[in-house]
Amino acid sequence: MGARMFHGGGGWGAMIHGDDARPHVTWALLRRVLAYARPYYRHIALLLLVILLSAVLSLITPLIFRDLIDHTLPAGDVARLNLLALGLVLIPILNGAIGIFQRKLNATIGEGVIYDLRVGLYAHLQRMSFSFFTNTKTGELMSRLNNDVIGAQQAISNTMIDIVTNLIQTAATLAVMLTLEWRLTLVAVVVLPVFILVAQRLGGRLRSIAREGMEYNAQMNAMMNETLNIGGALLIKLFGRRATEIERFRVRAADVRDVGIRRAVVGSQFFVMLALIGAVGTALVYWVGGHLVLQQLFTIGTIVAFSAYLMQLYGSLQGLTNAPVAFATSMVSFERVFEVIDLPLEIAEKPDAIALGEVRGELVFDHVTFAYHVDERGLLADVKRYGMESVGAALSGGKGNGHPAHAGPERPEAETPVPTSQAREIALEDVSFHIRPGQLVALVGPSGAGKTTVTYLIPRLYDPTEGRILLDGHDLRDLTLDSLARQIGMVTQETHLFHDTIRTNLIYARLDATQAELEAACKAANIHDFVMGLSDGYDTIVGERGYRLSGGEKQRIAIARVILKDPRILVLDEATSHLDSQSEGLIQDALKTVMAGRTSFVIAHRLSTILAADLILVVDRGRIVEQGAHHDLLERGGLYAQLYETQFSREAEAR
Repeated sequence: MGARMFHGGGGWGAMIHGDDARPHVTWALLRRVLAYARPYYRHIALLLLVILLSAVLSLITPLIFRDLIDHTLPAGDVARLNLLALGLVLIPILNGAIGIFQRKLNATIGEGVIYDLRVGLYAHLQRMSFSFFTNTKTGELMSRLNNDVIGAQQAISNTMIDIVTNLIQTAATLAVMLTLEWRLTLVAVVVLPVFILVAQRLGGRLRSIAREGMEYNAQMNAMMNETLNIGGALLIKLFGRRATEIERFRVRAADVRDVGIRRAVVGSQFFVMLALIGAVGTALVYWVGGHLVLQQLFTIGTIVAFSAYLMQLYGSLQGLTNAPVAFATSMVSFERVFEVIDLPLEIAEKPDAIALGEVRGELVFDHVTFAYHVDERGLLADVKRYGMESVGAALSGGKGNGHPAHAGPERPEAETPVPTSQAREIALEDVSFHIRPGQLVALVGPSGAGKTTVTYLIPRLYDPTEGRILLDGHDLRDLTLDSLARQIGMVTQETHLFHDTIRTNLIYARLDATQAELEAACKAANIHDFVMGLSDGYDTIVGERGYRLSGGEKQRIAIARVILKDPRILVLDEATSHLDSQSEGLIQDALKTVMAGRTSFVIAHRLSTILAADLILVVDRGRIVEQGAHHDLLERGGLYAQLYETQFSREAEAR
């Protein structure tokens, strides 16, 4: 039997999914998938026509052999012989050309649908809230955009087309076989139950081995992802765990190797058994057909043609046997993608949202309360993918729940904590303050008190649980997100740079910025001379997350990026305590430049910033416990005075 017989339709790979693991396909899901194919209906109609033409051509060759054996050669008809020989050459040529055209149509439809799906998925992810990303594994998002989208592409480009092709091929082949000889057709179909039974039995063994292999591969890939990124590589070197990780990887790679060998052996047994059953079917056809020939009820050419049709029939029927599982499995990828697209937008823009124009910079927190409650409806569900497994714990091999607990974005800072614990359910509680345009506001308080949460609410990374935030009298929820983003510049403690040039990272703030504007921003941020000292200047690649630069250099590039954006409101996490004195001084000078004339919020770590502030907000356990100027707060003898004595007194003495 030919290779076509054993690779028709879904192929043996589809049989690793048994009834116990078969997903269910609903009409709603199918209609939604077909909706993505609607723009390509002309291509689909032409593709069906091409498939039908290809099936008809494949039925002609056996008839040519029949004519050669039964009529042309016995009659010595040279002209007919030449014509039939020419036909045997032209049919493969035509089939090849049709196959290329069919592949182009197939690819146009499949790639087009996947393009629409991938862009729609990415666009929806860009609209998701910051909370979604803090509670979702990046690897899961990459899996949706890569593995699941590719799985959906297989459904469009391969599975559906194979099903249609096999249906047409089976119907056409059976029709011709019944026309030739109905008795031989019954003989050919007799072996099919045995064919299906053996396929299911050996397929069961392949399923268990394949699932085991998927788990081993997932564990090995998870370990590679954890240990070969910059942070993992650095940790391994610092703790001297190179030999440990090599040995751990050797064990996991050995598991993948061993299960691969077992899968190859059982797969070979699978193919051998199918080939034997196919050989039995072919032998029966020749045996019964031979007796009919001896009885002069049949011709030799008919037997030869019938055996060729038999190969086509077995191949297409096997494809149809696997079709339900292969189709349902491929549909799961669409289901996973649709799950993301259907996630509700936590930070949604109103249909009649106001686009900010000129902004003065007046900001009001009006009885704002906020808690980091995770709504599971807005997160991705833990899923079982048919064809891949997920691993929660990368090194231990255990399974995680997929959604780690999240208590908010507060990070430890270089502060001496006050004795009061900051652990609580509510991140901010009944916070109210009023900032006039152009004021510099310093946020101080113990680590975990809620300072970063306050700054995250200003650009609407989160919405308040209660209360409202007003910008120039407008509730932030009434404004368009793009216009709000244009007016707010933020420099976080953990500066993120793309693995690209310094120029690309800078113009991310303003895509139409000129070279002169780039240099002016970098001069204001005290980073221009450093950049010009590099061999490639502004075209220097900064490396993964900017790891080729020091902390102070990254921070100054981030400040230059904000200067280039030229926002009306600045939100800054000063975060200079871990830098050397020279970098710290340069950043302090840059901050003075960037804050001039703007409404500025600074999580203060330096006494100089606090002394320059128009208003100091003292945050403790999610509340504004004190607010005012430096000297007034010192005289009250409250929390600010305590923080001053523990954190800033040495700096004050030095000054």
